[in-house]
Amino acid sequence: MLNLKRIRPVKPIALRALLLLMTGATILAGCGNDTDSAKAGSSGEQLDVVRLATPTNLTGISTYYVADELGFAKDAGLKFDFIGAVEPGQLVASVVAGKLDVGGAHINRTIAGISAGAKIKAVVAQTETTEAVPHMSFVTTKDSPIKSAADIVGKKVGIAKFGGCNEYTPYAYLLKNGIKDPKGKFEIVIAPEIKLEQALLQGDVDLIGLHENPSTIIKRGNLRVVFTDYDVWNTIGGATPLYFSQKFIKEKPDVVRRFVDVISKTNDYVNANPEKAIEITAKRGDIDPAKIRANYYAPHGEIKEESAKVWIDLLTKFNEIKPGIKPEDIFTNEFNDTLK
Repeated sequence: MLNLKRIRPVKPIALRALLLLMTGATILAGCGNDTDSAKAGSSGEQLDVVRLATPTNLTGISTYYVADELGFAKDAGLKFDFIGAVEPGQLVASVVAGKLDVGGAHINRTIAGISAGAKIKAVVAQTETTEAVPHMSFVTTKDSPIKSAADIVGKKVGIAKFGGCNEYTPYAYLLKNGIKDPKGKFEIVIAPEIKLEQALLQGDVDLIGLHENPSTIIKRGNLRVVFTDYDVWNTIGGATPLYFSQKFIKEKPDVVRRFVDVISKTNDYVNANPEKAIEITAKRGDIDPAKIRANYYAPHGEIKEESAKVWIDLLTKFNEIKPGIKPEDIFTNEFNDTLK
């Protein structure tokens, strides 16, 4: 029997984000290189350093590694400085504290951080949802009676953490299918994502949320996908944009513009060459390429307004963020020259 948590924290997303912002400088002290001065490349040219969290726990392609390996960053006059692992929940704090230049995770984290007072702004998109490659899949056993939203009511749902895509995607699925006030309609069980399948198979939970593709899940033979975020929002729910602090954007707009160009170019390369991108990610991350999925990346790095709005509306509905947040508070495409 796994040791699973079923107690709901009392702090909403925005408050948790605020606490992280207040402690970010202490938590990240000594992380990476404190200098942001330009460094010389191999041919002697000066490269502007952009500090990034080292990609870890890789299950998908890393655009950072691809852009670095193929020379896209260097061609743009940038040097990617990987400062070490940073937990997703600490990314906003690290960017605000100035220990990290770029952060990025599911867009709900960006929204929550801004609602809590973080002076950050998303500038370029990463992954998007497609039917074949959703952000999240909610899965049960092959012989489970769960086949619809109504069947989830009263059941135990295993997710990796409270808040954001893990918790609110099933709420949105129930809402879309006519179940009002879905919070509390099923029991949430928390466990590390790598332990969720075990919990499902041994009967500790009835449904689990995984950041995996349906095709990969189905191949296991004993699992069945009930729904994905594509079933809830089509292509707009799984956005994962990258952001800088507003201070960095004001002081180094040209660096931001070149970084956006690099990621935009990398997104399009990855979509056209997924196997090569997987090979690069596997090599740089020292991981089995079979464990890496070929995510779909936003063409040209464009951030869609509806991707921000759908999560603003959902988090506002459940009082996880303060009211009045607008999409333009969250992101801008102004540094993306490929869209002009």
